[in-house]
Order: sequence, then C-alpha cells, then structure tokens
Amino acid sequence: MPAHRPAEGGLLAPVLLILAIVVVATVDATTGPELHISAFMGIAPLVAALRCSYHRTLLVAVVYVVCLTYVDLLTVPDWAPASRVVGVFGAFLVGVFSLVLCRTRLEREALHARTTLVADTVQRAMLRELPLRAGPLEAYGFYVSAQEGARVGGDIYEAVDTPHGLRLMIGDVQGKGMPAIGAGLEVLASFREAAQYQESLEGVAGRMEQALTRYNARSAKEGADERFVTALLLEVRAPGRARLLSCGHIPYYVVRDGIVQERSDGEGGLPLGLGGLSREPRRSVRIQHEPHDWVVLCTDGVTEARGGDGRFYPLAERLTAWVDLEPVELARTLRADLEHFTGGDLKDDATLLVVRRATAEQTAPAPARSAAA
Repeated sequence: MPAHRPAEGGLLAPVLLILAIVVVATVDATTGPELHISAFMGIAPLVAALRCSYHRTLLVAVVYVVCLTYVDLLTVPDWAPASRVVGVFGAFLVGVFSLVLCRTRLEREALHARTTLVADTVQRAMLRELPLRAGPLEAYGFYVSAQEGARVGGDIYEAVDTPHGLRLMIGDVQGKGMPAIGAGLEVLASFREAAQYQESLEGVAGRMEQALTRYNARSAKEGADERFVTALLLEVRAPGRARLLSCGHIPYYVVRDGIVQERSDGEGGLPLGLGGLSREPRRSVRIQHEPHDWVVLCTDGVTEARGGDGRFYPLAERLTAWVDLEPVELARTLRADLEHFTGGDLKDDATLLVVRRATAEQTAPAPARSAAA
C-alpha cells in the first residue's frame, strides 16, 4: 500500500494544524503588534504537504493565508503598506509552495507504488507463495530477504510433481539480495524444466549446473561477478523410496516420532557452478524415511543468523522444543523467533521449509468429485 494512503485517510493531522494556525493567529491579533508570531506558522502547510492529501493540504494552506492576511492587514497598524504587501505575499507564497510540494510528493508516491507493484508481480512469478504443494507433498515455511523491500533475493525453492516422482529443491545463491536474483532465476528455471524430463536427480543437477555455467559466462563478459549456488534436491517416488542429492548445501533435519535428527546425507558435493573443479560425478543417495516423518530444510541464513551476544541461531534446539506444533504453526513460530533472536537484523537471506506428506483427509477428493468419478 502506498505510504500516503494512511495519512490521507486520517483527519487528525489537518484538524490539528488548522487549530494551531487559528489559535496562534488569535493570540497574535489580541496581543498587539509587539508580538507577531503568526509568520512562524508557515510550517503548518508544509507539514500538511508532507502528511496529508492534496485537498486537505489546500484547506490548511487557505486557512493559513486567510489568518495571516487578517493579522497583517488589520492588527498591525504601524506597518507601512509595503510591509503589509510583503507579509501577505509571503503567506501566499508559502501556501503555493506547500501545494506544489504536496503534488510532487503524491506523484512520486504513485510512481513508487506502480513500480513496487510491477516488481512484486515479477518476484511472485519467480518464487511461488508458501505453502508449496506437489501431489501429496506439502511444504510450509518462510522466506525473509535480507534486503529491505525485496520479496526475493539469493534463496530459491520449488516443489513439483513429475513423471519421475515428487521433487523438491532448496538453494542458496552466493551473495544476497538483488544482485543474486539473476543467478537464482537461472537455476530455478532449469530445475523446473529438468525435473519434468530428467530420469535421475543427477541429470537434474547437471542441467542446473549447465544453466548456471552459461549465466556465469555472460556475467563475466559483462564485467559482473560469477556466482555459485548450494542446493539440496529431494525426490520421493513412493512411500519409503526417497533419494537426496546435495550440492554443497548445509545439513537438513528429520523429525521422527518427536525426535529431531540432523542429517548430512550426500555431504561433500561441490556447489553448482563449481562442479568442473572435481572429476567426481555428482551422486544421489538413498535415504530412509517413514510416512509420518517431517523434513526441515533451510539455508544458512537461518543457522548462521547471530543474536545480540554473537551466538548462532539454535535451530535444532528450537525444533525440539516445538516439535508438537503443526507445520504451519511451526513455520510461523520459527520465523517470529528468528526475527526476535536477531533483533530483526538479518545479515543474509533466510529460508526454511517444513516438508511432510499430507494426511489422508487433506489429499482425499471432494465427495462430489468422488461420486462423479
């Protein structure tokens, strides 16, 4: 919502400004020519220009000009005609300037609102809103960009239902904020495409690597920095059959029967963009999971967030304390706690996903559709 909307919707500011002008003008008119303080009320229409709508700024300016004209013409008998003209002209000039200032502010706020809307639409197209759903898989969580005003930055995530099973990815682009968006978009787009057609997670990671390599080559020609991306790819083909491939990403967590386990399956792989430094091919690993397991994935913006005393955010400890919460409530609680822990001063983009298989009630078709089938 544009910043000027709340001010336009309230009457308190213009009423107080008009009241102040009238009171000061009354005091000025009843105390004689020795005390001429009305001129200082020129600040009132200027404040209105920064806080109020155009019409309310106009009202404040008119009241100011009328009051100053009355004081200058009728209550200062010792002034020469030229001084009166200067006083009235000065009040009129302040009123006109406040209207111009208000109009300029509103035009800039309207332009900012349109620009923000376009940027917000583009960013929403890049990253889907949480929670994610792909078949029976659902992922609740949060995304917090370290760059103020940005919806997305250097973290990426996606979940898709493919002919090869349910596939989920979380990644962290080197750097943060807007400069990392380009590399993240290339990797994210390649995952969405490759996940549908590549038989294996190794093939998906290979396509993501190729996309990032092409992006880095273009960046080098343009004089921009090359980037790498850590990523964690998860594939579930059937209950109990899951594979995982880590491209230099941090460990993940499994919540099983109320117990939180930190897992580093497949650890040791190089990040995307650096695969050419090793002759060893990327290999996925099979992981054991139960139907009621929860998987918690995150980026290092969460685990490396520091509190006021310099400590890292204790994610495993928090998960253990709140393991009884539902995923949506757990994600909401973790986000609030992370912001409280850091005092709202995140140094890096932070993403966390709580992934689980939906319950039978959530995945069951509606009665009407079942009957029709």
